[in-house]
Amino acid sequence: MTTPKLEEQKETEVTAPPSPPQRRVTWQRVTLLPLALVAVLLTARQWFRHAHLDPVTESALARGQVTKALWRHVELTAISTFCVLIIAIPLGILLTRRSFRKVTPVAMAIADMGRAAPAIGLLALPVIWLGTGRKAVLIGMIAFAVLPVLSHTVKGLRANDPTLLEAARDIGMSPLGVLTRMELPLAVPLILAGVRTALVLNVGTATLAAFGGGGGLGVLIRTGIAHQRTQVLLLGAILTIALALLVDWLASLGELLLRPRFAKRA
Repeated sequence: MTTPKLEEQKETEVTAPPSPPQRRVTWQRVTLLPLALVAVLLTARQWFRHAHLDPVTESALARGQVTKALWRHVELTAISTFCVLIIAIPLGILLTRRSFRKVTPVAMAIADMGRAAPAIGLLALPVIWLGTGRKAVLIGMIAFAVLPVLSHTVKGLRANDPTLLEAARDIGMSPLGVLTRMELPLAVPLILAGVRTALVLNVGTATLAAFGGGGGLGVLIRTGIAHQRTQVLLLGAILTIALALLVDWLASLGELLLRPRFAKRA
């Protein structure tokens, strides 16, 4: 015969919602994608070694041009992402302060409209204004990638519990202390998701930089299309896809490692 206390305990166990699974950095998560990428790149390398290349293809791939294009692509992605972080996160913080809350809906509407705009259009405008070159391409890439980080920063700061922030103010924390010790740590998961999106966007947008004179792996794709050389086109496409997957994997790993401890346990 069960007691009422045991019955209540059973009901609680049945009706209690299951705790969400913890996202852990496992050995498989760390090694699976890099190993797959290495296998794909080695296969592509072996195929290129044994493939018959005509003089035009050999000229397009000679003198370290592939390595130069790859490093230029990485350089464009890294510089644009760094500029996005130092622009979007402070701007997102500013838009959530009381003095600027009236401007926030307008800024968010512009950000949503900008996210719907094609990347080639945002890259073309600075090129028309400044001419071809890396500077114009970087401005277009930054303008395109700043929008998801800004949107996620504002949404992350807005999602914070007002009662928790008010309690922090009641115990004597300064506005800067509330921001740095409460608001930003709570918003970190959403902000990191925006940064991850911006990184992948930058890798893809950097491919279009070749059409604005910015270099990158898009040069191989453009050469392959212009001269109808499938090998060059495939090499540029494979390297771009591999770089995008690698950057996304590194960003997801950083997202797991940089999340606050309380967010990891939630």
